Amino acid sequence: MTRTIVEGGFIATVDPVGSEHAGGHLVIDDGVIVAVGAGPAAATWREGAEVIDARGCLVTPGLVNTHHHLYQWLTRGYAQDAILFDWLTALYPLWSRIDADLTGIGAAGAMAVLARSGCTTVGDHHYIFPAGSGDIVGAIVDAASRVGVRLHATRGSMDLGASQGGLPPDFAVETTDAALRASQEAVERYHDPSTGSLVHVAIAPCSPFSVTADLLREAATLARSLEVRLHTHASETVEEDAYCLEHFGMSPTEYLESLGWLGPDVWMAHCVHLDEPSIAKYAATGTGVAHCPSSNARLAAGIAPVRDMLAAGVPVGLGVDGAASNESGQLGVEIREAVLMNRLRTGSDSFSVRHGLRIGTMGGARVLGRDDEIGSLEPGKLADVAVWRIDGVEHAGILDPVCALGLGSMPPVARLLVGGRTVVQDGQLVTAEEPILAEQVAAASRELASRL
Repeated sequence: MTRTIVEGGFIATVDPVGSEHAGGHLVIDDGVIVAVGAGPAAATWREGAEVIDARGCLVTPGLVNTHHHLYQWLTRGYAQDAILFDWLTALYPLWSRIDADLTGIGAAGAMAVLARSGCTTVGDHHYIFPAGSGDIVGAIVDAASRVGVRLHATRGSMDLGASQGGLPPDFAVETTDAALRASQEAVERYHDPSTGSLVHVAIAPCSPFSVTADLLREAATLARSLEVRLHTHASETVEEDAYCLEHFGMSPTEYLESLGWLGPDVWMAHCVHLDEPSIAKYAATGTGVAHCPSSNARLAAGIAPVRDMLAAGVPVGLGVDGAASNESGQLGVEIREAVLMNRLRTGSDSFSVRHGLRIGTMGGARVLGRDDEIGSLEPGKLADVAVWRIDGVEHAGILDPVCALGLGSMPPVARLLVGGRTVVQDGQLVTAEEPILAEQVAAASRELASRL
């Protein structure tokens, strides 16, 4: 048995009652938490254990990223001043030249940055599959294994090209039947539903303006027959609302509901423009939301009504979103962004740093259907743990350790554990060589740009 003890730090468990322990301890056996509490670990736990000295640190659950487009790590910095539809139009031609090799490199670079920002579970949405591009989902799975994070991959798709009234160019889309076949193959090849799994796969047609009603409807049926989850973008911009009203005579929520796309096995990205009736429908059906504050700001989409969603009982997690609309790519900073953005919307006392931490951990686990395994530091949960150093010059003396993460600059990660395995130590990735990753990303970015 491999035993690890984390002790001496301020432990924010994010359990149902928000238990916190100053100078507490966490005991891990074979990748599973077996004890957590105040003070040092008991002597009976110590024999043969690795002891991680967390004095001067904040200890939290590993962060859960519920929405990302990892391949976009290769296209950061483009269309810097565009809103969503213009940004997509500018980048579709470039993305349509992607292949499995380039995607794998971009995904590894993006996941390395996520891990260094405290993220242990990565939700990715890949929806562009050019003809002859190879096994893109497999490349993302391999990249996650290389970095050492837990992956929730989604097999996305687009079948509504510009000639049919959609936003993407025709050369960037698939046929409906091809998208469904490939989605089923990805699930059958890579989805692992077992306890402690490192790879889940969901089915994820891209958005109401890039996918036909047939694909949305049939994808929902397919996912439920395979017992996997469903994911798409919804209510991200006012332009999307106008598109749905013009083409379907309904709001995005009404349209998706009509196609079987509300339910506890579904989560939507963004939901910036949910009105009260839509929030009520999400809450009643258990439909989850990936809140992406930095990307929504970068594209001037707006501020999602997260406080209203939480009050209604909607599951809400955090997401980075596309690396090309969030060039930072760090999940840890999204906690602070969520706190600040939601205070702008609803007031300074409406969204605390602990609200931000909870949606970044337990909220995300609930959105992904993994709240019985990850998202909090409790006995029986997987040992996905972030240890943040807060005794450096940026945070030394701060009154509240959780405030260091929720309002201060993102603390460096002293240790990141995924299933008890160290992935980051003293701010550096230990599972892969960062300089090599950086060189590969730079070369892949140049190669992709040269294909346009």
